[in-house]
Amino acid sequence: MKITDAQRRARLATRQFADAASPEDVVSSVLALHATDPATVYLSVLARARSSTVEDVRDALYDRRSLVRLMAMRRTLFVLAHDDVPVVHAAASLGVAKTMRARLKKQVSTLPTEPVVENVEKWLAAVEEETDAQLRAVGTATGAELSAAVPLLKTALLPTTDKAYDVKRYVTSEVLVMMAAEGKLVRVEPRGAWTSRRHAWAPIEEWWPDGIPMMDEAEARTELVRRWLDVFGPATVDDVQWWTGWNKTQTRTALAELDTVDVELAEGDGIMLSDADISGVASGVMLLPALDPTPMGWKHRNWYLGEHKAPLFDTFGNIGPTIWADGCIVGGWAVTPAGEVATELLEDIGAQAADVTAEAGRITDLLDGAAVVPSFPTPLEKRLRGKK
Repeated sequence: MKITDAQRRARLATRQFADAASPEDVVSSVLALHATDPATVYLSVLARARSSTVEDVRDALYDRRSLVRLMAMRRTLFVLAHDDVPVVHAAASLGVAKTMRARLKKQVSTLPTEPVVENVEKWLAAVEEETDAQLRAVGTATGAELSAAVPLLKTALLPTTDKAYDVKRYVTSEVLVMMAAEGKLVRVEPRGAWTSRRHAWAPIEEWWPDGIPMMDEAEARTELVRRWLDVFGPATVDDVQWWTGWNKTQTRTALAELDTVDVELAEGDGIMLSDADISGVASGVMLLPALDPTPMGWKHRNWYLGEHKAPLFDTFGNIGPTIWADGCIVGGWAVTPAGEVATELLEDIGAQAADVTAEAGRITDLLDGAAVVPSFPTPLEKRLRGKK
């Protein structure tokens, strides 16, 4: 079966751009929100749930607790539906945690440290035990607060060269992120504004009294791929492997358990679920934030990105805010220091340009002057923010 780019764009728009009633519905439509930059979570929801507000997103994350932050695929931070966490935890997070633990132990055993660590296994066990005890005693705490109370968290890896990037580094963040990926901690509301990166931590039992339910790893991988194909398919096997961060064997083993059909895509062989609906028409305008899950959903992006990569991506492969029309990227935008959404179209979209202006105004109103400073500014974003 041959699937055209136009059909893929129509399915993308129908599946991921439909007006949603709530933050939870948005997450369901895209499977997982990128959360490396805290503002992305809010802006991804507000783009798709037009009746929602910043406070609605906050409530879902921290009051209803129906959405949860989790380190998962490709060692990237995501926001997931509470009920999907066991699947993603088994399919991705535990593998990430295993790699992080091995890396941390290697660093502490091979690099000079302050204070000197004589026994890495004993040291790490003590760090985890004391961190867990302190967090249970206080309920929630930031990394800075925990490291002030647990001196072992301020163990430092010392530089071994004169390179500018080779600096003294505390293990605080690595330990906390590793423990969270293992299902021992959970990120909770940050201190400060909704755009703040200073997330606090809480014991996992605050969200799951008995801990995150355990699943078989192979079964979890198969279910995660099924969910991904439902949202992002049809796609190539390379797309699946890139998004999950698995190796080829893990990817193909998971796919082998699903009822899929082979399809021909513009970039080569692809697959989709056998019951996938590829009907529909791509229509409408959407302003998506940096690192939104839709533009970051595939390894191969020409079918919706076209020739616009240079102004919209930074040098590390992170995409900035994008303007979409009829399932294609047609421009970019930025939040200026004055708190206004500034846009730039990279191609002529006719009468839909008025819809872009209206959508920019709607988002400006929702931001209400909040500063949204990009973590990974792109060339177009820098230009719109008035930077050279």
